[in-house]
Amino acid sequence: MAGQNVTAPRWLNTAEMKAWRRYIIASRRLLEALDSDLEDHDLSMADYEILAQLSDAPERKMRMSELAEIALLSRSRLSHRMKVMEKAGWVKREACPSDKRGYFAVMTAKGWKAIVAAAPDHVESVRTRFVDHLTKADQEVIAAIFNRIEDSLRKEVIEE
Repeated sequence: MAGQNVTAPRWLNTAEMKAWRRYIIASRRLLEALDSDLEDHDLSMADYEILAQLSDAPERKMRMSELAEIALLSRSRLSHRMKVMEKAGWVKREACPSDKRGYFAVMTAKGWKAIVAAAPDHVESVRTRFVDHLTKADQEVIAAIFNRIEDSLRKEVIEE
């Protein structure tokens, strides 16, 4: 019976369905808009997030495994993104001297220039498309809600 649900589905009630649908539609549209707003910089949101993580890391480098965990990406998805970003010249991979199987993701000077150029536009986009629509109380509630959801998703990733 692999893949079959042996218990009755826990169907969403009207309020749950409304919350879910509003979230999924708004989040998809928001991410599409943020992605679109980065097009002038030849960056995607995925690229921007990886560069942002690397820009904050010491020496602008991070273990690939750590970057995958922080970005909530599988190692294979991160590896694919890294190939695209290496081709663009924004990052490079370096072997880890203490672990023959491990690699570092390293931001290049070109990657640094790319994020420095994109950051003001990206922040303005995030502000006008998201933050400006929230009160301080909304921000706190949203942060708490998504912290719980992220914690749950991280536990699933770690358990896999």
